Amino acid sequence: MRNTKHWVWVVFGILALFWAVGAHASESDIVVPDLTKVRFDGLGGMSGVSLMYAGIVICFIGAAFGLVQYKQTKALPVHDSMAKVSNTIWETCKTYLVTQGKFLGILWVLIALCMIYYFKILQGKDFGNVIIILLASILGILGSYGVAWFGIRINTVSNSRTAFSALKGNPLATLGIPLRSGMSVGLLLVAVELFFMICILVFLKDLAGPCFIGFAIGESLGASVLRICGGIFTKIADIGSDLMKIVFKLPEDDPKNPGVIADCTGDNAGDSVGPTADGFETYGVTGVALIAFLCLALAASPAISAKLIIWLFVMRSLMIITSLISYFLNEGISKAKFGGQKDFDFEAPLTHLVWITSAVSIIVTFVASKLLLGDFQDATGATQKDLWWVLSVIISCGTVAGALIPEFTKIFVSTTSKHVREVTNCSKHGGASLNILSGFVAGNFSAFWMGLIIMLLMFASYYFSKNPALMALMPDAFKFAAPIFAFGLVAFGFLGMGPVTIAVDSYGPVTDNAQSVYELSQIESIKDVKQQIKAQFGFDADFENAKHQLEKGDGAGNTFKATAKPVLIGTAVVGATTMVFGIIMLLENKYGGVISKLSVVQPEIILGLIMGGSVIYWFTGASCQAVVTGAYRAVVYIKQNMKLDATTASDKDSKEVVRICTEYAQKGMWNIFIVIFCFALALPFFNPYFFIGYLIGIAFFGLFQAIFMANAGGAWDNAKKIVEVDLRQKGTELHAATVVGDTVGDPFKDTSSVAMNPVIKFTTLFGLLAVEIAVTMTDATAKTGIGVFFLLVALFFVYRSFYGMRIPEESASTM
Repeated sequence: MRNTKHWVWVVFGILALFWAVGAHASESDIVVPDLTKVRFDGLGGMSGVSLMYAGIVICFIGAAFGLVQYKQTKALPVHDSMAKVSNTIWETCKTYLVTQGKFLGILWVLIALCMIYYFKILQGKDFGNVIIILLASILGILGSYGVAWFGIRINTVSNSRTAFSALKGNPLATLGIPLRSGMSVGLLLVAVELFFMICILVFLKDLAGPCFIGFAIGESLGASVLRICGGIFTKIADIGSDLMKIVFKLPEDDPKNPGVIADCTGDNAGDSVGPTADGFETYGVTGVALIAFLCLALAASPAISAKLIIWLFVMRSLMIITSLISYFLNEGISKAKFGGQKDFDFEAPLTHLVWITSAVSIIVTFVASKLLLGDFQDATGATQKDLWWVLSVIISCGTVAGALIPEFTKIFVSTTSKHVREVTNCSKHGGASLNILSGFVAGNFSAFWMGLIIMLLMFASYYFSKNPALMALMPDAFKFAAPIFAFGLVAFGFLGMGPVTIAVDSYGPVTDNAQSVYELSQIESIKDVKQQIKAQFGFDADFENAKHQLEKGDGAGNTFKATAKPVLIGTAVVGATTMVFGIIMLLENKYGGVISKLSVVQPEIILGLIMGGSVIYWFTGASCQAVVTGAYRAVVYIKQNMKLDATTASDKDSKEVVRICTEYAQKGMWNIFIVIFCFALALPFFNPYFFIGYLIGIAFFGLFQAIFMANAGGAWDNAKKIVEVDLRQKGTELHAATVVGDTVGDPFKDTSSVAMNPVIKFTTLFGLLAVEIAVTMTDATAKTGIGVFFLLVALFFVYRSFYGMRIPEESASTM
């Protein structure tokens, strides 16, 4: 309740801010051109609206695939003991989701008050229109929340089916279950997001601009809460559970450990709910940024703007088709290559899927662009015959990055990588100390190579953006914006294989949970279970091989969870450059001569860069502190309530650990969200160029911090997996050293690093509004006062994020 009061205080400050300014033109006033007048001669004169309707049909196909796969997965055979465990995990996950839904509801009400005041009072829109804009924001939240709900549901169905399938001794079939469930999540996610955006674009017309902003705000709010809370929750549970292996010498996922159910819930909260909501937001916000760019930059040429917007949506629709084709192609290839094998590299089919999808997406991009833009004419009526392939090459830079980045990530996090082997070798005689240091080495090297790849691909897009065909699109006043558009298309290309990126990411939590389900079911101790399985399911259960295959699957899952993280953070950074264009246009229209003021020799830009970097490091500390405090509470409770003579932990103890995880996840989220929100509102009032520097700072400092932390954490995680699977040395000193390294890496890879993606986009999105308000104010004293007020609020919560979250010191008598 105290946290809610803090938020109300902040909102009253925001309302006071809005009261201080008058109505003004804004990013939300973007005018979407008339799509009905667009025709494509390469498609027999088909209208743009007809293509949008075709996109809706494709959305239904993608969603139908996801739902059918859910039903088919649920129908797979599973032993009752495993089904009961997965149902317990689902019920706990459902409680967590309901709690987070209420939390989101509170935040939405507060944000909605600001939106009502802004659109109704300041801009004078009809109340009915304001309601529609608010509904668009709700759609954004429900989209993030809904696909996260679906993802966690199918994953908690798949985990027990995967565990049971492992008993059959057919590793390819076992691998196929979590991959299929991940693919259903990825396709449903993209289909739902695309459906909402097409409906806004086609049916809302004059309200499309503000509704897109409302939709993006809702997506960002949902993704930020679910990603940050989920990341804190899962690592509190994971660390609390893992440390018991050392303290009590317990095996993996021992049923008597009260932290195991919370850990399984956390696998879904952090590795399923968070990435799914994050992915939904990423696709939506990137699309909104590109639409806003085209509408603003090409406002004087609405026909050209409309044609390019439709081209973008056709590309997004085809993403669903190419992913489906690639999935079935990969399934056939995998059956031919691995179908009869009892053991193989579990990463191979996942790698093949990524590369097949990348190749198919690039081919389809060129073909579709040729059909849609092959006869493209610029504003002067001149035919730009090269535009179709120039745009295709730029998008393909992003698509190639979506395949190359996972390959380079595996160099640093895969169980077969030399970096991870180095972490394991260091642990043999150097213990946890050298384990941790070696993981830092892997993370730092990975940040260098990933940065180099992203830089080279962005340079390629910049090079092609200078092609005369693309430059001809830009008005004279915005010739500088061609590379910005190209960078946005690179982010768009990153997402060209979106369903597959989400699929291989979602593979991880299922395989992780499958291991836990196997152990928690205690299936091996059930009397006459082999005969029972033979009679009921018709095969001879192979328990020893099943555990080995599940552990191998978990190792592959760890690797591919790691590969998706740099892709998503990369889209946030590259896409942020396009969103910043809205601020640049506003300042250009207001003051003129903006480009010279964006020079790195300007002190405002340099100071903004430093401020952005500072916030990234605070965010890293604040999110990790929430994990540290929550994990400490969980460890204390588990140690006090561990019953070593019991077969399983009591439901009461398991639920209490879940409650502790949820409590500290939300405490951490309150502090983090208010700080990010208030900085985004405060800093533009000091200087808009300073704020642009700040946005660039959080984007690029965040990029490298996130890559470093994600890959260092992945290296520590799989170093432990090598000890458990390859060396089979569980319970040894070596294993204890790698467990310690893994617990250090847990908040690195699954809390701080992954949450930077929604934080960057959320800051940029709200910053657009704040800059618009700030530059229209003429009273310098009022501007300074407003900036100082929100800055002080942010600094108060920065202070509170550590001092309000500290672990109370114990007296000597209680230690």
